[in-house]
Amino acid sequence: MSGLLIAVLVAASIFEFINGFHDTANAIATTVYTRALPPRVAILCSACMNFLGALMSESVALTIATGLVAVKLDLYVILAALMGAIIWDLFTWWRAIPSSSSHALIGSLIGATIVYTRGTSSVIWTGVLNKVVIPLFTSPLIGFCLGFVFMRLAFEVFAKMQLSKANAFFHKAQIASSMFMAYSHGNNDAQKTMGIITIALISSGILPGDAGVPLWVKIFCATVMALGTSIGGQRIMKTVGSGVTKLEPVMGFVSETSSAIAIETMTALGAPVSTTQVITTSIMGAGTARGAKKVKWGIGYQMLTAWIVTLPATMLLGGFVSWIVGFIF
Repeated sequence: MSGLLIAVLVAASIFEFINGFHDTANAIATTVYTRALPPRVAILCSACMNFLGALMSESVALTIATGLVAVKLDLYVILAALMGAIIWDLFTWWRAIPSSSSHALIGSLIGATIVYTRGTSSVIWTGVLNKVVIPLFTSPLIGFCLGFVFMRLAFEVFAKMQLSKANAFFHKAQIASSMFMAYSHGNNDAQKTMGIITIALISSGILPGDAGVPLWVKIFCATVMALGTSIGGQRIMKTVGSGVTKLEPVMGFVSETSSAIAIETMTALGAPVSTTQVITTSIMGAGTARGAKKVKWGIGYQMLTAWIVTLPATMLLGGFVSWIVGFIF
């Protein structure tokens, strides 16, 4: 195993670790802020479900490995793509911006590829459109609609129940919904790094071009993400959990269930989506069902701006890092 491949594996593990603590808030922010679970317990449970979800499929990993770039990349280009995504993730974490680790990695990979090939023809733009750009807009919309509809249904079903009993029910139900959300996060998000490592193994000649994701890669990524999740994401948790609207147990349950369903649907289609986007818009949908004035749309606008900026910004960042790393290697 070459030193450059080891560097790629180290960078991939750093990215996956950051992805874990960066996106912990997605799964458990609502549970913590409605006090259904204390933070440490919620983070530990989320880490376990992240690990389990990461082992369940590889459709998203194959999209990253074979569906976005149609050229055999040198290892230094893959390393540069990972470095660009890591820089973006750390910046947005530091600024407490709930951006997308998924789109950061994809944008950085595309930018690094364009610089490496000195052109855009090696990027599979139909794959980028169908698997990245369209889900970028449809998955948050699905989360919003499901959150709105499920919240309305909850109003109808539990209208005659005493408020104290309803809160007690949803406090317990929210534990299950947060674990479902954590599972779906692992099932989609962990696969991006699996795909990058698979690209590196193919480029090194260790795997044939049509190979799937090796089992050890799945276990490796699942373990690192779970470790990152166990560290927690307190900064972004505050933004997701309390910055969008005032949360109640029923809203936590509805938003987590809605977002998990949306993410699982996209995972089945092999689309790498942003769990941050989906959980946030699910919360907005649930909040809108209580009244549009209940939602802090200004914060939602700031998040939307960050989501739109992530892909082009990381394309530039990945291209720049690839240009710098190219001089070294």
